[in-house]
Amino acid sequence: MRVKAGVWVAWSITVVGALWLAATPVLGQAAAGNRPSIPRMRDGKPDLSGIWQVVNTAAWDVQDHRSRRGVPAGQGVVEGNEIPYQPWALKKKAENFEKRATEDPEVKCLMPGVPRITYMPYPFQIFQRSDYIAIVYEYVHAVRHVYLNGSGHPEGPIEWYLGDSRARWQGDTLVVDVVHFTPNTWFDRAGNFHSEALHVVERYSMITPDHINYEVTIEDSSVFTKPWKMTMPIYRRKEPNVQILEYECHTFEEDMPQGKF
Repeated sequence: MRVKAGVWVAWSITVVGALWLAATPVLGQAAAGNRPSIPRMRDGKPDLSGIWQVVNTAAWDVQDHRSRRGVPAGQGVVEGNEIPYQPWALKKKAENFEKRATEDPEVKCLMPGVPRITYMPYPFQIFQRSDYIAIVYEYVHAVRHVYLNGSGHPEGPIEWYLGDSRARWQGDTLVVDVVHFTPNTWFDRAGNFHSEALHVVERYSMITPDHINYEVTIEDSSVFTKPWKMTMPIYRRKEPNVQILEYECHTFEEDMPQGKF
């Protein structure tokens, strides 16, 4: 049976509260050389807890792009700046771009999907314990569940906006394997897209106490000729008393930035 679901919010507040109380970080040991120490959990793994935000223009276009109305110019985050679309998919991407003001799922207030929700222009908060991580996004109160207990993905097909996330540690890098996507999300506001066969592998590597290197590999044999990667830094929000606030999406707000370009 095909299962469709939107935002996973049931029991999220309880789980996040428990994580906050249970996950007690300790100061990490300084690495060799001049590399700064990073915070660590009691089990020795890097502690990613905190409020983070990407600072780039990938939400508008993951490739190099010029400025246009409502869109800042930006350097791409795609390795090599080329996305290996199949011929038919490249045409579809061009059609999406022309219709982006009305067809972008974000304009319709649908969930952005993974990895797009990571580089949306809104912060997110990570709550971590040894067997589970919760990521709470400011954008439309989305909550993502990342399981570190060795369990596998549930049997599909399943269509979830944020997919199903199962993680493991590879040294000090958190590797998250994500499958079971809906095709109703894009990678950006420029029309870059995928199918329900999308397979995402994220790598979170804390390089300083306040910086995470984020690398994501995209696989979708229905749309692309080969896997491709995006890489970007994620920055810790350092303001006193910083917190996740609320962002509501309303389709009737025709003048919001994602509604007009």
